[in-house]
Order: sequence, then C-alpha cells, then structure tokens
Amino acid sequence: MARLVAFLALLAVPPAFSAGPQTTILPSGITVETYRVGETGSSPTLADVVRVHYQGTLADGKEFDSSYSRGRPTELPLEALIPCWQEVLQQMKPGGAVRIVCPPETAYGSRGVAGKIPPDSTLNFVIELLEVKR
Repeated sequence: MARLVAFLALLAVPPAFSAGPQTTILPSGITVETYRVGETGSSPTLADVVRVHYQGTLADGKEFDSSYSRGRPTELPLEALIPCWQEVLQQMKPGGAVRIVCPPETAYGSRGVAGKIPPDSTLNFVIELLEVKR
C-alpha cells in the first residue's frame, strides 16, 4: 500500500514542480498518461507474462482491484488481459509507470464483471510494469 501512496503522490505533483505526465490518446480511444518511461529491457509481446503493480478504479473512483491493496505485485499472461492493457503494455518497457483510461469497448464492454464492474464501464488504471517474463 505504501508503494501505491508513493506512486499516487507522483500523480499529484503541482505543475510548477513538474512538466507533468505526457498524455497520449491512442486510435482505440485509450488515454495514456506516462509518468515514468521504462528504460531497461524490451516491451512485452502477447506471448509474455508481465509482472505488474496496479490499481483499477471505476469512473467514480471506486476501486475494484489492486495489487497495491494486496501488498504484492502480480504476474499475468498478457494475452489473457483486456484489450486496453494489451495495447498499452506492449508499448511500455520495464520500469515504466502509466495511468490509463480505458473506454468500455477496450475493457469489459457490455458484459462487465458481475458484482465488480457494471456493463459499459470506462475504467481507470495505474500500472507499473516491473518485469517481462519470456
């Protein structure tokens, strides 16, 4: 949790002290705010497993999942993740940190996730790519 608080503090840096994140809107509609560019290793492919720290929230800020809350990073096969994660993580390198806004069609779409994510939800994620496992 302390790691999330430290990372979230980066998100709240006043403009006078930082140029702020680099914001990009991808053709798919995903908004990517880059807070830290990874400089080591190579970007993952769909065949890789990624080790990440992340927090997922609904548009109203309600957290629905977080490795920070569990106190440890998680490892996930990139090919099994939602499209917005696949698209963004394949553009990152280990050490990178982003905040992304995923339109419903790049997240869980009209199916949602029972009891956690309503259908057609825009999702927000803070993601730190820690490692790519080939």
